[in-house]
Amino acid sequence: MPRRFILRAAAIVAASALVVIGAASSASAHVTVSSPDAKPGGYAKLVFRVPTESDNTSTTKLVVSLPTDHPFASVAAQPKDGWKLEKKEEKLPATVKVGDVTLTKAITTVTWTATAGGIPPNDFDEFSLSVGRLPDNVDSLSFPAVQTYSDGEVVKWADVAKDGAAEPEHPAPTLKLAAAITPVAATTSEGTTDSLARWLGGGGLLVGLIGLAFGLRPRRTAMAPVENK
Repeated sequence: MPRRFILRAAAIVAASALVVIGAASSASAHVTVSSPDAKPGGYAKLVFRVPTESDNTSTTKLVVSLPTDHPFASVAAQPKDGWKLEKKEEKLPATVKVGDVTLTKAITTVTWTATAGGIPPNDFDEFSLSVGRLPDNVDSLSFPAVQTYSDGEVVKWADVAKDGAAEPEHPAPTLKLAAAITPVAATTSEGTTDSLARWLGGGGLLVGLIGLAFGLRPRRTAMAPVENK
């Protein structure tokens, strides 16, 4: 096999691996929610991870909407330097019983507004809430979010993924409640996607190198046929 062909094939494999990694990284750059202790019927710390997907502007505001069909009786925010916090309480569409508490109103949005520089370009930050009780009759909760940039651009992370369909462009942060979830396993599978991409990329490069090694191995000299005497 010509050496030029071997080298070209290896280059294609390596390039394909890099494309996979790049695609996975761009797909995971969403506002996400995760929890180290979320369980149905319990209290939980919610962690909202917010990336600034811009080369020259900063994230200056984040508005997170809390579920009104499964409201929380308790919502507490972790203080954060450089950010102003605002919690908005509203009357619920219908009375909801949460544990031993009957709610007619609840906190429906939490807003963080930067008082300094915000989240710099191509960086990320995290915002935490302590909420409870979580509902015990659902598998997941969605937290639509609105992200505002320093140049005035507004991105709404509010699309709900449908079963069997591709992930929407701006998916709403969604928390799974089937079991306890660690921050690494965010609902848009940020950590999982990144790990899978690295494995696939590494596997592609390994295959390319193996193919290259076999292609460059010198051929054995053909044995001369034995003459019959």
